[in-house]
Amino acid sequence: MSSKISILLVEDEENLHEALKLNLELEGYEITSAFDGSQALKAIQSEYFDLIILDVMLPGMDGISVTETIRVQNNDVPILILSAKNASADRVLGLKKGADDYLTKPFNLEELLLRIQKLIEKNKKMQEKESFGDTYSFGKNTIDFRAQEATTKDGSRIQLSKKEAMLLKLLIENRNEVVTREKILQAVWGYNVYPTTRTIDNFVLNFRKYFEEDSRHPKYFHSVRGVGYKYTE
Repeated sequence: MSSKISILLVEDEENLHEALKLNLELEGYEITSAFDGSQALKAIQSEYFDLIILDVMLPGMDGISVTETIRVQNNDVPILILSAKNASADRVLGLKKGADDYLTKPFNLEELLLRIQKLIEKNKKMQEKESFGDTYSFGKNTIDFRAQEATTKDGSRIQLSKKEAMLLKLLIENRNEVVTREKILQAVWGYNVYPTTRTIDNFVLNFRKYFEEDSRHPKYFHSVRGVGYKYTE
């Protein structure tokens, strides 16, 4: 798994794009390039990014519409908008549609790097949800994350694979909230480019078999169509 921070850079002005890409790579970031809105949305659907740097003036679909589309899809990736326009109305609209920060061209490279760092740190803090100890109980089940085993509803002990234990931990730490498939694949499998989501489906089906009284009508482990999965208590 690449431990590099991955950034999607969406800028159609080639010289600026190259200059930014080079500078960001020198800072140790992994950069994926997109030159228009539809390319950007395609990349977002197939890869995980820690941050998106998005120009407002793009051919076809503008940066504000791209931001809106990303947020409608329930994706909370940090977005930093770049714009040649200094109109405050433009800035307000960008932030209203869900951008996290805004920088007007021409900008100071050092300021851009500081803002990127801040957004990434803030996002990391938000993702580190309240954790819990090595064991967790719900219903008649108990999971021991460290030993990678569980005692199920009928008292039998089962061995969990490392990935099963990681996925359970992620879902339980985010209890009562939908965890997107992208986030699961990135956190548990460490893929930057996603495989099929059937992998996760199979894990969730196993959890129902292990832990639910009635696996056809799950109380704890739910699939949220088109979005992700949720553990509820």
